[in-house]
Amino acid sequence: MLAAPWVCRSCARSLRRSGVFVSLQLRKAGTASQTLAGLPPVLLDRARNLAAEHQQLTKQLESEYEPTAAKRAGEISKIVAALQELDKAKAALDELNGLLESDDAELRQLANDDLDATKKHLETLGLNLSATLTPKHPFADMPCLIELHPGPGGTEGRHFADTLFRMYQKYCENKGYSARVISYQEAEDRTPGLDGEVPISEAVLEVTDPGAFAAFRGEAGMHRVQRIPATEKQGRTHTSAVAVWVLPSFPENSTDAENDFNNPESDFYVDPTEVKSEKMRASGAGGQHVNKTESAIRLTHIPTGIQVSMQDSRSQSQNRERAWRLLRSRIASLRREQREAQAKDLRDSVLSQAQMSRGDKIRTYNYQQDRCTDHRSGLDVHNLPNVLQGGEVLDKVINSVQSWLTAMDIRNLIAQEEAQARAAAGGSDKKKKGGK
Repeated sequence: MLAAPWVCRSCARSLRRSGVFVSLQLRKAGTASQTLAGLPPVLLDRARNLAAEHQQLTKQLESEYEPTAAKRAGEISKIVAALQELDKAKAALDELNGLLESDDAELRQLANDDLDATKKHLETLGLNLSATLTPKHPFADMPCLIELHPGPGGTEGRHFADTLFRMYQKYCENKGYSARVISYQEAEDRTPGLDGEVPISEAVLEVTDPGAFAAFRGEAGMHRVQRIPATEKQGRTHTSAVAVWVLPSFPENSTDAENDFNNPESDFYVDPTEVKSEKMRASGAGGQHVNKTESAIRLTHIPTGIQVSMQDSRSQSQNRERAWRLLRSRIASLRREQREAQAKDLRDSVLSQAQMSRGDKIRTYNYQQDRCTDHRSGLDVHNLPNVLQGGEVLDKVINSVQSWLTAMDIRNLIAQEEAQARAAAGGSDKKKKGGK
């Protein structure tokens, strides 16, 4: 087992491009402690403070076991291991630098031969430590809901929503994820699309594997398509868009208080008295029961205005259960976004410009150029049919976004640490002035 988590080459390249590491070259011995492996001082200080905390917790647990302390020690143990590996590599580099000044020519040559490899190893360990320091998303280990809503573009947008829905279904199949359809609502206009797509007004796919939220969270945003629609008679290219939402899906039998929708402290808790429930007749295609039985359910969360409708099942109770699950997931996601918005106040304005919200265009699918471009990672790939089939080219795009997200998480962490350090320094200066 590795002492520190592995970081792939694409992640490393993304971190370098993002400017997280201004320089990965070692400084002179006089400043090496401040720029170890190119790490910003705030990150190195944070790692050493957490290592000291881990040591105290370990001593405490040796005398008396305490669940909260044990959990905390486990959470930061990877950081401690990564820091120890980094310190070992730094000691090895110092030893090699010392041998370079030896009077023995053979020792100097041996040291020189190992120098580049040791520096690269130190650089990789620096990336590992940065990754372990990045706070884990609170929903990272949860299943997820992938919602698709047609954006601007009329019927063509509804057609492409169906294309993306099937793309994610096939991607889950290819990757071995367990997925099930929660909602698939066809639009009234059933004119087939360019590749036989069905126009849809909304679709929800649940990926039930633990950790699915972390795997798919980078897919949230506006997906733009540029192609010639099936109904276009003059060969003009149209631009349409589909909004993709990625929400956490709470486990049905969760023992975690944070994910228990019956716990008022949980993000998933919704006060039933704040929800308006309406029964409706189902609409659209679906057989004789449509428009004849009140099996459809609409829930409205009064404080936020969030509304969920569900009519996929003939059973009113099943529609109600699914609607409640979707409503809780949307509200939990909203609460998380509100906390993140408050945290942004601590970050630099440069970083805030790099944030992506649901309204941002994140990816373009250009049929005429056989191209898919992710506007965050900057990756351009061709073989669009493979992308839309959920193949290895789509996997490459999604991995590039994961690298971008890691880089952004580290940048935000650095900005937050620096902002807190400045705030603490400002408070200290005020105290000194007040003492005078």
